[in-house]
Amino acid sequence: MHTMWKGSISFGLVNIPIKLHVATENKDIKLRQLHKECNTPINYKKVCPVCEKEVEQENIVKAYEYAKNKFIELDKEELEALRKESEDKAVEIIDFVKLEDIDPIYFERSYFMSPGDGGSKAYSLLREALAESGKIGVAKIIIRSKEQLAIIRVYEKALLMETIHFPDEVRSFEEVPSIPEETAVSKKELDTALLLIEQLTTTFEPEKYDDEYRTALMELIETKKKGEKTVTAPEKQPTASNVTDLMAALQASIDKTRKKPAKKAATRRRAAASSVKKNA
Repeated sequence: MHTMWKGSISFGLVNIPIKLHVATENKDIKLRQLHKECNTPINYKKVCPVCEKEVEQENIVKAYEYAKNKFIELDKEELEALRKESEDKAVEIIDFVKLEDIDPIYFERSYFMSPGDGGSKAYSLLREALAESGKIGVAKIIIRSKEQLAIIRVYEKALLMETIHFPDEVRSFEEVPSIPEETAVSKKELDTALLLIEQLTTTFEPEKYDDEYRTALMELIETKKKGEKTVTAPEKQPTASNVTDLMAALQASIDKTRKKPAKKAATRRRAAASSVKKNA
C-alpha cells in the first residue's frame, strides 16, 4: 500500500513515528472527451483572456481575491515558508472525545496509519488505550500544504485517521431553502411510518450494496469493446409514483416490503456463508 505521508504523532510525552496510507479509493469511471471528427483527446490549456495567449506554468502566480477583481499576490517563497513552519510542528492529539459526539457531516477522508521505524510498541499502546477507553483522539495535521483537523480511532486492528471539516467549513442548515416548519402529523401516519422503518430495519452489511450505474457502464463499455452493435439496457428500476395520499404511499411501501422476505433471507445466508469462510 502506497505511503503518502510520513511523520509522527504524539499524545502527552508519547511520540509515535507513523505513515499514512489512503484507506478508500474512488472507483468512478473516468471518460475522456474526444474531437468527434478525428477521435483525438481534447487538451486543456491555460489561456489569458486579455493577452489571448497560452500562459506557461512559470508565469503563473497565486493571489487572493479580496474584492471583485482586486487581488493580493502571494509569492511562492512566502507560501513555502508558511507551509514549512507548520510542517515542522509535531502532529499532536489535542483532545480525547467520544466518536458519537461528532456528527457525520464533519467527516471528510480516511487514512490508515502504520507505525514507522521503531514505533510499533507506542502504536500498539495508543491502539489499545483507545480501544479500552472507547475514546478517539482529535488532532491537527498538515497534508499537502493544508492544515487539517482530524480524528484518530481504532478500525479492526489498525489505527485510522479521518480528516474532518473545521466548524466554519460546515454550512448552517438555515441556509437551506424551503425547509418546512414543524407540520402536524397524525398519530396514524406516524405509526405507519414507524412500522415501515421497522420492517426495513436490518444489520448493516456493506457487501450487499454496489454501484449499479458503474457496473452497467462497464458492461456497456465491454460490449462495445467487443465490436457488438447492440447492447441491452439495464432493467429499469420502478420509481416512486407521485402519490399525494401519504397514508396510501406508506401502506403501499409496507405491502411491498412484505412481499420480499426471500431476498432478505438469501442475503443473510450469503452473509453468514461469507462470515464462515473468513473465520475458516
